[in-house]
Amino acid sequence: MSEIKTMTELSADLAAEVFGKFDEYAKKIERTLHVSFIYRDNELRIVGEQRAVNRAESVVHTLTELAKQGHGITEQNVDYALSLTFTGNAEDILELDQEIICRTINGKPVKPKTLGQKKYIDSIRNHTIVFGLGPAGTGKTYLAMAMAITAFKNDEVNRIILTRPAIEAGENLGFLPGDLQSKVDPYLRPLYDALYQIMGADSYLHNSEKGLIEVAPLAYMRGRTLDNAFIILDEAQNTTPAQMKMFLTRIGFGSKAVITGDLTQKDLPKGTVSGLDTAVQVLQGMDDIDLIRLTNQDVVRHPLVQKIVKAYEEYENKQMKDGRGVYRRK
Repeated sequence: MSEIKTMTELSADLAAEVFGKFDEYAKKIERTLHVSFIYRDNELRIVGEQRAVNRAESVVHTLTELAKQGHGITEQNVDYALSLTFTGNAEDILELDQEIICRTINGKPVKPKTLGQKKYIDSIRNHTIVFGLGPAGTGKTYLAMAMAITAFKNDEVNRIILTRPAIEAGENLGFLPGDLQSKVDPYLRPLYDALYQIMGADSYLHNSEKGLIEVAPLAYMRGRTLDNAFIILDEAQNTTPAQMKMFLTRIGFGSKAVITGDLTQKDLPKGTVSGLDTAVQVLQGMDDIDLIRLTNQDVVRHPLVQKIVKAYEEYENKQMKDGRGVYRRK
């Protein structure tokens, strides 16, 4: 049996924001939840089965409240609200608006955009060591960077140290020209990009010259003890077990460490065990160490990235089920 449910107080301006250009968001909600929208004279009617109508109402209400708060509704907002109607409550998105970590150099607020990201941020606040695992586009490094810069500005730490293992992502860069820093910079470029966006190039250079912010390959960490520092190890899936143990034992008093990585994108030589895999098994459940797993639902890049990540996950799961790890058509 179908139900017609009426929603009021949806002005034309809000409807235009929530429904999207050429009603693209409204059509997506209708297709996903198998409902129909009828909008006339500032009144929205939702037609469909009881459960579907309730879900659609929750999504529309959530998007309406976001629009009222001054947020431009994006496809990512719509997709995430829809996904939460099946796994939770779409209106939980509204709580995320209260969580501003810092602002970029252009004044744009940096804040978690998904419940998974909020859990990640809360974990960084409450633990000395946090492992942030998840696919590309989930904000693992960027949010950790925002937390590090905020801690630095609030005098919670004396310096920021950002590091990555210098391993080519399937390419051989060969003998690059320039000094040692020029040779390793390509590996560290994503860290610089985030620093410049949040802190600004001038502020970064000023603090870098004073030794308060350091961006360096993982090999540079050996033999050091890092006190009163916020340390981020990025692309940790490309560490060996020995490198990971070396890094974790550098952490000194008053320091906080965030280790990020995607276990599905290893660039290590064939047969080499990932230090991130080992660390997750060895350290899971230990006091003051937390492990946060982000999923394709937490992807905040172009909506197509979320679909790509999901497609690869499904493909790899099918490979795992095959005895020889080879995908076969049925």
